[in-house]
Amino acid sequence: MGRHDDLPGGPGGGHDPAPGPEDGGDLAALALKILVSGGFGAGKTTLVGAVSEIRPLRTEERLSEAGERVDDTGGVAQKTTTTVAMDFGRITIRSGLSLYLFGTPGQDRFWFVWDELSQGALGAVVLADTRRLEDCFPAVDYFEHRRIPFVVAVNCFADARRYGTHDVARALDLEAGTPVVLCDARDRDSGKEVLIRLVEYAGRVHTARLLESVGA
Repeated sequence: MGRHDDLPGGPGGGHDPAPGPEDGGDLAALALKILVSGGFGAGKTTLVGAVSEIRPLRTEERLSEAGERVDDTGGVAQKTTTTVAMDFGRITIRSGLSLYLFGTPGQDRFWFVWDELSQGALGAVVLADTRRLEDCFPAVDYFEHRRIPFVVAVNCFADARRYGTHDVARALDLEAGTPVVLCDARDRDSGKEVLIRLVEYAGRVHTARLLESVGA
């Protein structure tokens, strides 16, 4: 967690000016960094774009014939572009609390970007597609090993079989207490609920770790 004037205003660097009393700003406003990850075609770019209150930054390129040899498009044959660096957006959850959203690329060859993007992140959303559930295993492993709190958000595609959250948690072998929620990545309210759930969960995890360290 950090104060608004301690965080970059966007992925290009620089800082937003700190709001002051003269313009009605809140000096104690928090700006939290959140990652949005998951497998190829799970809906990461869609979610960031749906919830962002600013025009989202996207680094998408069209899928090429060369890329088709390494990107499994089974189940997402209609997908024509892919994120090659990151997506970026921002959403105000409530007065004094904003989230900076960083969408990660999904393919293995872009995972070197994840370490940079994860620096200073409060937590992460792992988007899951039940048609290709195994695609989100690497993201789950990544955040579990680095002890970054995350929630699994099952993106309910129209042509996908529906599963309960407990079934998904068992299939992914999640650590006890890791939230699983159903969502529609295209819907702003649905995406916002996922982010609120993450902030609440990550807050509890970080508080517990702090108390644990103090009592040690």
